[in-house]
Amino acid sequence: MVMYSCLQKKLRNLIKKYCIAIKVKKSSEKLFIFTQLWTGLMKNEKIIAVGKMQEYIQSHINEPISLYDLAQSCGLSPWHASRIFKDVLGKTPFEYIRACRVSQAALKLRDGKVKVIDVAFDFVFDTHEGFTRAFARQFGINPAKYKKHTPPIKLFLPYQIMESYANLLEKEKLMNQTNQKITEKDPVKAVFVQVIERPARKMILKRGVKATEYFEYCEEVGCDIWGILVSIKEALYEPVGLWLPSEMIPEGTSKYAQGVEVPADYSGLIPEGFDIIDLSPCKMMIFQGTPYNDEDFQNEIQSLWEVMKTYDPRIYGFEWADSDAPRFQMEPKGYRGYIEGRPVRETTK
Repeated sequence: MVMYSCLQKKLRNLIKKYCIAIKVKKSSEKLFIFTQLWTGLMKNEKIIAVGKMQEYIQSHINEPISLYDLAQSCGLSPWHASRIFKDVLGKTPFEYIRACRVSQAALKLRDGKVKVIDVAFDFVFDTHEGFTRAFARQFGINPAKYKKHTPPIKLFLPYQIMESYANLLEKEKLMNQTNQKITEKDPVKAVFVQVIERPARKMILKRGVKATEYFEYCEEVGCDIWGILVSIKEALYEPVGLWLPSEMIPEGTSKYAQGVEVPADYSGLIPEGFDIIDLSPCKMMIFQGTPYNDEDFQNEIQSLWEVMKTYDPRIYGFEWADSDAPRFQMEPKGYRGYIEGRPVRETTK
């Protein structure tokens, strides 16, 4: 769900043309093809080098970082390191570092009782003025004003291109050719199911036009919505992808959207181009798969969908209640398993 890298956007556009050429229409098949090609690219030496630079930046974000330091981290010359970094991620190393620093600084200002000058020094800005200029350039608001009002802003949430590379090296294999059928059955995996109560609340969301799933949504509205949702201080939970019930879809807007739940009495700012809707109290049946290697996210999504497709909630005294609330998917993170939620009601006895 986090922001696509420059390389991923290029790959997505190539896949779109490829799928049209070979008449692939199903979203699941497009997702499968994307996963195959992305996994293959992960072994590209350029990708490995950029990933090492990202890791260096992440672990030294509160320290001075030079182009020489980045080049040393991946074994390239400074000139070559800078060139491939921008080619893959769409930003120069120092644009990337600055965007990371001011975004992390914004979260610190939002959540802590800290002084602007202290945060500036924490993130290696030499002066209050320099930090203020960089912050205002990134978010269109100065840090002091942001600290006081904490409006939603577009945080920079970079895709960590190497976060699953270690697992790839261990497995040392790709899934086979792209014409492998999506419907092939994997061994049955455990799925944890529970029902939780959701109180009355509101949802701040960004709608698409015709999208029915994540990739179509990114084509329509872009892939940087997540950063804005993460910045909303009053959020009850983390941002999610949504399949909206028909009653919540205005004409000319999409079934799939992204949003975050806020308290029922939320009176803060609504980001430009976003909507806010009321959600009534409801019950959600949560499906959670087992932990997995991050590069296997597509298989895990498909596996959980197969379970949900045949699952009968009446076994435990519930029935589907899709009109009560949006079905949601949480950001795929291997360490916790893939998670989705679907609304239910208790059956009448």
